[in-house]
Amino acid sequence: MSTQTQLSRRGALAVAAGAVSGSLLWPGSGSAQAQKPAELKVGITTFLSGPASVFGVPARHTAEMLFEEINRAGGIGGVPVRALFVDEAPGTDHLVGEFRRLVQNEGVHVMFASISSGSCLACTPLSDELRKTTILWDCGTQRIFEEGRHPYAFRTQGYATPEVLAPLLYLLKTRPDFRTLAVINQDYAWGRDSWEIWKTAMDALKPGVRVVAELFPRLGAPDYSTEVTRLLAARPDVIYSTHWGGDLVTLVRQAAERRLFDRSTFVLPVAEASLQILGRTMPAGHIIGTRGDHWNNHPRPRDPARLSRFVESYRRRQNEYPIYPCHHMYQAISAMQAAYEKAIAAKGGGWPNDQELAAAFRGLEFATPTSTITLREDGQGLEDQIVGVSSFTDRFPFAVPKDMIIFPAAMVSTPVGQKSVDWLKTLKPDLLAQVPAPIAG
Repeated sequence: MSTQTQLSRRGALAVAAGAVSGSLLWPGSGSAQAQKPAELKVGITTFLSGPASVFGVPARHTAEMLFEEINRAGGIGGVPVRALFVDEAPGTDHLVGEFRRLVQNEGVHVMFASISSGSCLACTPLSDELRKTTILWDCGTQRIFEEGRHPYAFRTQGYATPEVLAPLLYLLKTRPDFRTLAVINQDYAWGRDSWEIWKTAMDALKPGVRVVAELFPRLGAPDYSTEVTRLLAARPDVIYSTHWGGDLVTLVRQAAERRLFDRSTFVLPVAEASLQILGRTMPAGHIIGTRGDHWNNHPRPRDPARLSRFVESYRRRQNEYPIYPCHHMYQAISAMQAAYEKAIAAKGGGWPNDQELAAAFRGLEFATPTSTITLREDGQGLEDQIVGVSSFTDRFPFAVPKDMIIFPAAMVSTPVGQKSVDWLKTLKPDLLAQVPAPIAG
């Protein structure tokens, strides 16, 4: 049995034990009148070390910047906010212990968890057991809300299925004549699951595509010369890869050196976070995504001034552009603000307890710099997806998308109560007629 499965079962047993014990509740989680705290404590799990810190540290920087801005404006409901950070890198056993410590010993009011899907699978049962509102602020696994009900957990962004389906639809809409495809994904849950999503949808929407290579190098591989050689020999029309971070940078550099980008069209759904590092090494003309709709050159942001303020504030502090984990953190904090405002208003100005706060998240709509996100009845956020083609402009010293398509969230998200793989099998090629036209430029 995997560690994740053990943790999930352990969490489920704890929930059952809590139900048997009757009315015993963790402090602050019951229905009693909640007192306005001296500070609003937010526990945030993110990668602060290791390879995934390329996502986690920028997210921490974003949280610190936004909480400073919120506190200067008077806090949330008049209460200043304080973040307590936990490093995900030591693993799920460490993370579960820290989650419990923050809730039971530190008295945090809201938990943010996490980047890793494994982390979210471990922590979400704790939200049930401890009855603590938990925002899944970045992880992508579709399993969370498809395999169970979690009344205290909410994901304030999209997830793996729309993040993979949108790039596939873009490919089918703009370059439909491909006949062969290869995959090169990292050999762990994300790499395998995202390939299953892509392959299932591709078989439904364009049956008959021949898969000429399935390559799964280990996570953190320092060299892809063998894989590049095999891809050059296979000569696929399309190469699909959900590599991320340093692995993606290494793959792109080595593939570009050997002109693999000249032979095949790459589809890179998670490319955005690595483009600043790659600079002009990332070739133009390939399909790139960002796990949402938060490109810095978004063609139609909901609030252009708000997007510009966020981007420029982050750049002044960090000397780089914000990447998608920064936007995901922004979304989580925006949702928390909106939920507290809703819950406080519902109590006529009183401070909400955990049950009342969680109830405010259900069906919540909140604004981001680029769009409006709705939390469904199952807790899953509906987030639009933007996909485009890598290109270069005078504005940015790295590749950004052009000819972008904004995919409406409802179009690419699995309906409530269904599992992604089952739903993807039902897709029909006429879905392509619903794909919006690319935005020129």
